[in-house]
Amino acid sequence: MRSIFIGAVFLLFSLSACDNPQEASLPGVEKVLTPEYGDTFIEASIGDASTLLPVLASDSASSDINGLLYNGLVRYDKNLVPEGELAESWEISADNLTITFHLRKGVKWHDGAPFTSADVKFNYELYVDPKTPTAYAESFKQVTRVETPDPYTFVAHYEKPYAPALISWGMSVHPKHLLAGQEVTKSPLARKPIGTGPYKLADWQAGEKIVLEANPDYFAGQPYIKRVVYRIIPDISTQFLELQTGSLDFMGLAPLQFDRQTDTPAFRRLYNKFRYLNFGYTYLGYNLKRPLFQDKMVRQALAYAINKEEIIEGVLLGYGAAATGPYKPDTWVYNADVPRYDYNPEKARELFQAAGWIDSDGDGVLDKDGRKFAFTIVTNQGNDLRSKTGEIIQRRFKDVGVEVKLRVIEWATFLKEFINPGNFDATILGWTGGPEPDQFNIWHSSKIGPRQLNFIGFKNAEVDQLLEEGRRVFPPQQRKAYYDRFQEILAEEQPYTFLYIPEALPAVSKRFRRVEPAPAGIRYNFTQWFVPAAEQKYSR
Repeated sequence: MRSIFIGAVFLLFSLSACDNPQEASLPGVEKVLTPEYGDTFIEASIGDASTLLPVLASDSASSDINGLLYNGLVRYDKNLVPEGELAESWEISADNLTITFHLRKGVKWHDGAPFTSADVKFNYELYVDPKTPTAYAESFKQVTRVETPDPYTFVAHYEKPYAPALISWGMSVHPKHLLAGQEVTKSPLARKPIGTGPYKLADWQAGEKIVLEANPDYFAGQPYIKRVVYRIIPDISTQFLELQTGSLDFMGLAPLQFDRQTDTPAFRRLYNKFRYLNFGYTYLGYNLKRPLFQDKMVRQALAYAINKEEIIEGVLLGYGAAATGPYKPDTWVYNADVPRYDYNPEKARELFQAAGWIDSDGDGVLDKDGRKFAFTIVTNQGNDLRSKTGEIIQRRFKDVGVEVKLRVIEWATFLKEFINPGNFDATILGWTGGPEPDQFNIWHSSKIGPRQLNFIGFKNAEVDQLLEEGRRVFPPQQRKAYYDRFQEILAEEQPYTFLYIPEALPAVSKRFRRVEPAPAGIRYNFTQWFVPAAEQKYSR
C-alpha cells in the first residue's frame, strides 16, 4: 500500500549503481547512441491490479500501472523538485492562498478527446464528492473554490495556507467526458482506463498479465519502449527464476538475491544492479480497535520484545536501516531524539506485568482475566522479507510469553477480506512515501473510515492538531517543530512498531539505455529509456 501525496523540501540521499549502466566505449571516446523505438519491457507483480481508476486505487499494483496511464498537473523531476506535467506553468499568490495553473494545449485523452480545464475541475469535484469512496480527498478538501476562466487556465483558491498544495495537484486527472454523471464505483473505466499518459491499456487478463502500449499521441513525445507487460507472479522465488532466464527485464531483488545469488558472470552480462535507501518503511501495525492492543504499555512491551537489528542483519543482510517513525533518517524532517525501543526482553516483561499480564498457570503464555495473550499477524504473499520478519517476531514474542500465529495471504484477498474491513489483529505492511512530510491521511483520526488509510484506528487529539498545523506553514524549520513532536508522540504511543527502512535493490536488463540514477530513483525518466535496434528482443 502506498501514500500518494509526496513533496516539498528534502535532503538528497545517496544512490549508486553496482555495475556501470553506461554504454561501454573506447578510452577517451564517449559512445553516443541514437534513441530508437521498439521492444518490450517486462516486469512482474506479486498481485493483480484492483482498479485502474486512480481515485479508487490504494494498492501498489494498481498505482504503479496508473502512473503510466494518467498524468497530474505537476510531478517531481529527477531531483525531487516539482515541475509541470499537464500544467505548463503556474503562479502562487503572495498570500499562498491561490494557485493559477496554465495548462498544456493539444493534450488528448487516449480516445482522442481534448484535455481542458473542465477535466481538472471535474477531477477536483470527483475527489471531494462524499459519494466517492477515496482515501485521497483530504488535499482537495482544503480548496474552497475553483475557477476555469478559459479551457487552459485552472485556478484553485484556499482559505488557509496549505504547504502540500502545489504537489497535491500531482494526483492523476480523470476524464470528465467519460465519468461525469456516472457512479464512479461502477464505471467500466476501472477495467478499460482512458488517461492522458504515455501508455494505453492494450490487454488485461485477470490474474495473468496487464499489457500497455505506447501512446503515439503523448504530449511529451511517444515513449521509445513500445510495450510494457506486467506479469502477475505471486511467488517471489518464481519471479527470480524468470529473471535469471532473461524472461523479466526488471525486478526488485531480495537482499539474498542481490548480495549472493546474482554475483555471477552470467547475471552481470544481462543486468545492472542498483541500491539506494527507500522512502518506504515496514512496520508491525496493531488494530487499536481490538481490546488486546488498547493499552500503550502493552504496545511498548511488544516493541521492546522485537530485535530490529536481528531483522536487518538476518532478513535484509544489512541492506536497510532501523525505523523509529515514518521518516527516513537522511531527511530534514527526521527527529533523531525520539524514544527508542532497543531489544530488551526484560523491559518487555516488566511492562507486561505492569499492565497486568502474567503467566498465572505456568504454561509459558501470559494471561489476564482468564484471557491468553495470543493473536494473529497477517501479511501479504509475495513479499518474503515481510514473512521472514514475521517469523523472527513470532519467535521473539514467544520468548516473552506472547503466542502469535502468522498468516501469509494472497494480495487481493489480503486487502479485500482483512485490511479494508479491519478484520485483523496485527499486520506487517509497508508505506511508500516521499519528501513531503504531511502524514494527515495515515494518522489523522478523521481517516479511520472505510477505505481510509488510518485503518488501524489511531486517535490522538494532539497528533490531529500537529498534523493540521504542520501543513499550514511553509518554512521547513517551522514545519519541523510540529513534525518533531508528532514523531515523539508516535514513539510514545507505538501504534506501529516501526521496523526498518529497506534499501531498494533493483536489477534492470542491460539492453535498456538511459537508466540514470537520481534522487528520484531510476524510473523517473522511464519514457526516455530505449533499446538499440540491434539489441531489441521483441519485434511485436
